[in-house]
Amino acid sequence: MWIFGCKGNSGFSARSTAEEVTQGIDGAGLTAIVTGASNGIGTETTRVLALRGVHVVMAVRNVASGTRVKEEILKGIPRARLKVMEIDLNSIASVRKFATGYIASGLPLNILINNAGVMAPPFTLSKDNIEQQFAVNHLGPFLLTNLLLETMKGTARKTQKEGRIVNVSSALHQNGYKEGIRFDKINDKASYNGNAAYGQSKLCNLLHTNELARRFKKEGVNITANSLHPGIIATNLTSNLGLTGWVLNTFGKYLLKNVPQGAATTCYVAVHPQVKGLSGEYFMDSNKAEPNATSSLAKDAGLASKLWDLSFTLTNAK
Repeated sequence: MWIFGCKGNSGFSARSTAEEVTQGIDGAGLTAIVTGASNGIGTETTRVLALRGVHVVMAVRNVASGTRVKEEILKGIPRARLKVMEIDLNSIASVRKFATGYIASGLPLNILINNAGVMAPPFTLSKDNIEQQFAVNHLGPFLLTNLLLETMKGTARKTQKEGRIVNVSSALHQNGYKEGIRFDKINDKASYNGNAAYGQSKLCNLLHTNELARRFKKEGVNITANSLHPGIIATNLTSNLGLTGWVLNTFGKYLLKNVPQGAATTCYVAVHPQVKGLSGEYFMDSNKAEPNATSSLAKDAGLASKLWDLSFTLTNAK
């Protein structure tokens, strides 16, 4: 269990913080996008990467909130290089607008961290009439990644530095619908279960990661893709969980990871030299997870390919 803080092969444990796992790392010359940077582990990920010299683009839904977070980080790290840009993963048009603006800015892109998400809301449709968790947790990041791939490839070629895509998933990917991805029932309100739909969307993160890794290997590009479980953290992500959410927020500080610990694995996978060359892997507690840490569905290449095709169709039809 994490509370015992047993160190893994990396030398880190579940108790390690984002600052600890990045100690001594020089991120100067790197540019990263962090979605959901205005709260929770997204804010801590942004702060710690900036602390290490990374130029961080904060992709946020609420620009005012993002700007307040930026200003707060600058108080502690005056030299931090931060830029706030608007994105709503609930809207395909917004994702496209963000990507267009980013490309037009001429900024390089070394690291893309797909962190933002929603958890177990009542059945809701996105602005494109797609079940919200599938849309925000998977389709938005899928499209964003695809739209920025050429920028990442160009940066990797020009700088000769490995590009990294980091998808924040969850161990709860194993608690989705029994069939894994309900391709024909994504929008089925009658059989919708918020927790299962969350698990489905987190399974999508793993499948997306694995398919990206396969494609990168085939193309021979210097970009990796990895997914991770940040741990159970009491943040505003749990606000839709009713009594469970209340318990987590009330007693979480005694039983769960805190935010600095929750952001550790993301920062580790994003910049640590131990992760160089690793792709298609799943990380927990700043260590490469054991093979049985993911469900058999997460390793299904056929399922990953089918999900890719559906996602491409849904995002390019809008």
